[in-house]
Amino acid sequence: MRLYLLALNPTDSVTDGFLPAAVRLGLDVTVLTDHVEAHRRAYADLEFAPEVVACEVQDFREAVGLISRLRLADSTGTPFAVFSNSDHLQTQTALTAEYFGLPAKDWKATLRTKNKGQLRRHLAATGLDAVRSVELAPEQDPSALRAADLPFPVVLKPREGVASEDVALVADIEELVRRAGEIQDRRPGAALVVEEFLEGQLRTLETLGDGHRRHVLGGFRTTISPPPDFIEETLEFVPAHPSAAVAQVLAQLDALGVGLGACHTEFVLQPDGRARIVEVNYRAIGDHCDLMLAEILGVPLFEHILAAHLGLELPADLGEQCAASRLRARNEAVCADRAGTLTAAPGPYDEDLDGVRLTYRPLRPVGERHQHYRTNRDYLGLVRAVGPEQTAVDAAVARFVAANRWEITP
Repeated sequence: MRLYLLALNPTDSVTDGFLPAAVRLGLDVTVLTDHVEAHRRAYADLEFAPEVVACEVQDFREAVGLISRLRLADSTGTPFAVFSNSDHLQTQTALTAEYFGLPAKDWKATLRTKNKGQLRRHLAATGLDAVRSVELAPEQDPSALRAADLPFPVVLKPREGVASEDVALVADIEELVRRAGEIQDRRPGAALVVEEFLEGQLRTLETLGDGHRRHVLGGFRTTISPPPDFIEETLEFVPAHPSAAVAQVLAQLDALGVGLGACHTEFVLQPDGRARIVEVNYRAIGDHCDLMLAEILGVPLFEHILAAHLGLELPADLGEQCAASRLRARNEAVCADRAGTLTAAPGPYDEDLDGVRLTYRPLRPVGERHQHYRTNRDYLGLVRAVGPEQTAVDAAVARFVAANRWEITP
């Protein structure tokens, strides 16, 4: 069977997760991307290097046309599947897969979850949760926000944004108008969303569905940077959130139409037990947490995700298997605190010590210069640890960070 994988830039989730899983499943992989050379460089050292083909993947019509041509040239008639783990390509992938009659996410659900304004409107219409919000259309004058009835402080963010980029907590209308104008200058043509700030402890719920049932895989407790930014600094594995909170999140995912495949949902757990969705990312969790999750749960996570898109039914007790994990974990980002050139940093590192497995992977090469983005793009590297006790994994991460240095020269 051939897997057509739609992608933008290369990611560790694909390189270290989905491609090895595809090999183990006996799949041939063709990567369709508009970043051909970057993907070929990323896979150059792999034992199994997928075929990489140029495609304007952000246009589903181009993906349909290219796959049709590739299929016509395939005289064997090999069965195939279409998949993506990209935030930006879920709707295009769903439409492409649906065109060929393959297992596909509901394109309406992928659109609702990607478009943060539509997500708010849809959940409000169902009566499950109403978050006060307003949209600023591309090139619309930010001063129009003065007429909106907003409960400050509010959160300003791009409607289809990712990775905390241009997301900020805003204290008053003057700051809101100014910041909205600044984002428009950086992102011409981008729509913005302004919504009430949801107070509470930030958590994630990781789920996986096969079209018949949806399994809860666990989640994370997330620590973010001080306001006004929302940089995810650490994630601590939580095998089971309060059942009432999980039920509330799942009900909202049902209303959005989330079913087939992996879904990474961020929500806040408020003191009264109410779970309120912050955003829904209809793909697997990233920033190495997916790799860590596979290790924690002891299940072939990436194979299971691909299997769902091959039309295969997952083990009925998958959720119970995941809940039975006794391992704990921590994922911590090392972040740049200023602009400049990275002049010193550790390389890749793996360690097994006293029952704790620690892994560090750099995300920025020494010698590369960057601005200070105040987003997840400031990550210099990610260190993760998995072990039987939370205190032990926390201590292992702390020791690694203290024993190494990351230097930035202005």
